[in-house]
Amino acid sequence: MRVLVTGGAGFIGSRIVEQLISQGHEPVVLDALLPAAHRSVPEHPAGVECTHGDVRDAEMVHRVLRRVDAVCHQAAMVGLGKDFADAPAYVGCNDLGTAVLLAAMAEAGVARLVLAGSMVVYGEGRYDCSLHGSVRPGPRAAGDLEAGRFEPRCSDCGSELVPGLVAEDAPADPRNVYATTKLAQEHLAAAWARTTGGRAISLRYHNVYGPGMPRDTPYAGVASLFRSALARGDAPRVFEDGGQRRDFVHVRDVAAANMVALEALDSREPAALRAYNVGSGDPHTVGEMAAALAAAYDGKEPVVTGEFRLGDVRHITADSARLRSELGWRSVTAFEAGMAEFAASGLREGDAQDDLEVLTE
Repeated sequence: MRVLVTGGAGFIGSRIVEQLISQGHEPVVLDALLPAAHRSVPEHPAGVECTHGDVRDAEMVHRVLRRVDAVCHQAAMVGLGKDFADAPAYVGCNDLGTAVLLAAMAEAGVARLVLAGSMVVYGEGRYDCSLHGSVRPGPRAAGDLEAGRFEPRCSDCGSELVPGLVAEDAPADPRNVYATTKLAQEHLAAAWARTTGGRAISLRYHNVYGPGMPRDTPYAGVASLFRSALARGDAPRVFEDGGQRRDFVHVRDVAAANMVALEALDSREPAALRAYNVGSGDPHTVGEMAAALAAAYDGKEPVVTGEFRLGDVRHITADSARLRSELGWRSVTAFEAGMAEFAASGLREGDAQDDLEVLTE
């Protein structure tokens, strides 16, 4: 199978390219190679066709789609960003870029798509109240966060809530611009599938980490920010009280999920999109992750700062049972082993700068 991987030189995309080659497929790479993630042009495996370009360039996208059987769309601007001024860049890259790609696929007759989705489409995760059952708390108020009241409360009775695993049928509730663009990508892909008879799978990644993450950028994931701090000799700075629950999943396991999704496309119903959570199934708090990474690195202990960012959610952890049962995927990298490997490995060198850059997810 000849597969176009957008963002194929990036953190996750490059691992997908490696797995495509190992399984006898032919990857084609498209990447903007922007300096926030690539200080220099990365080396690609021998024989891999690579194009340096932006997914919003329709003429260029048409060229790289020649003889392609499927698309694995990883190119995106990621992270929460710095403030709402980032909104046009997020929408332009993630949503316009996806629309240009899907339009070109429709014209070229490419009918198979795996989309890099995200758990951020859910907003807060699942919560249960002892009196009212399953509830969906609204956005946390700035006043509560400033006072150190980080846990959402039941909207009916104000009681403490117990966080649980969120499944794919949970209502979407994006809480920031990035999350909104990731949900829009899914809607665009679903509309493309219905219009063209295509088949699409969205893999809703949870907190991906591992060797090769970009360093020293406000748009990287929290694992990369902590690892960058340790490399500088600084203590990781943990926001809120460190009790935020997340599902940290290794990049190799995410690449493997893309492989099973690509192989499953032919068995999917045409004219449809199916979403799958991609998580390890082993939730940890952000504070636990910072402590494990610092210990493995033999660096400074994390500092819990009490700082917060509006738009962050408190708890979001995955129920990946659908991906396991329908596609046979399993996460194989244990948390402790993965953090030890991440502590010992290098980060992707980019330009540490404050101006806006588009990264590959």
